[in-house]
Amino acid sequence: MHEWQWRTWQELPYLTCSLLEAFPHGFFTQQFVGRPPLELTDVLHSEASGYRLKQVHGNVVLTPQEISSKLATGGDDVDTDENSALVHGDGIASDNSSQAVWVASADCTPALIADIKTGAVAAVHAGWRGTSKKIIPVAIGRLVSQGSKLENLRIALGPAIAGEVYQVSIQTAAEVGATISSEKEDKIVEALLEQPNSPILNDLEPGKVRLDVRRVNVLQMENMGIDAEQIAIAPYCTFQTPEYFFSYRREKEKKIQWSGIVSK
Repeated sequence: MHEWQWRTWQELPYLTCSLLEAFPHGFFTQQFVGRPPLELTDVLHSEASGYRLKQVHGNVVLTPQEISSKLATGGDDVDTDENSALVHGDGIASDNSSQAVWVASADCTPALIADIKTGAVAAVHAGWRGTSKKIIPVAIGRLVSQGSKLENLRIALGPAIAGEVYQVSIQTAAEVGATISSEKEDKIVEALLEQPNSPILNDLEPGKVRLDVRRVNVLQMENMGIDAEQIAIAPYCTFQTPEYFFSYRREKEKKIQWSGIVSK
């Protein structure tokens, strides 16, 4: 089993994974609220440059160079206000060394990916919508296009809402389940419920099921040829761990925590 360790910075807790131990990284807690990614980058690596996006629950994965280019030229996928400009997207794949890539999450899955040979990294925000669009496989595809090999990747899925407490509609479960099932749309949920270690669980409410989004992402990666030993899942549920993590389902407020990793 891969180990998860609590670390502290100025007595504030954040989580790391042994699978990514060669890379400065962290799944930060609500105790860091109010500290933006550029400030958190200094916690991980004082010389790194930090990158983030305006997350839109899609499957667009960009490199820092692409982000900088879009910021320079503007366009429909750039949000601007008085203080800042952010490019739309839900994943960042490094294209150079000493780049800190960041994603924000509450109940959605923050995924940090590292290539132990090339030193490239990626950070991905994978909620059910992004998962239904295979955003983690898309991010892995970006790294592969830049020279990574699947066997050299290590993926840590951070704190997110657990399947046992994440109630969704059968329609939502089918949309996500379609990424790992070849069944027809009206049979997907039924078929997955019968599988051992299924990412879909029964719910007492008619028309509802429980959905384990992290488990779906693991199955998507395994279907790509990634071994289970290359993947780690944090043993924390945002909904059930209020002392450390914000949860949109629990609080109905848009509060976030950040997760980031630095390329080598």
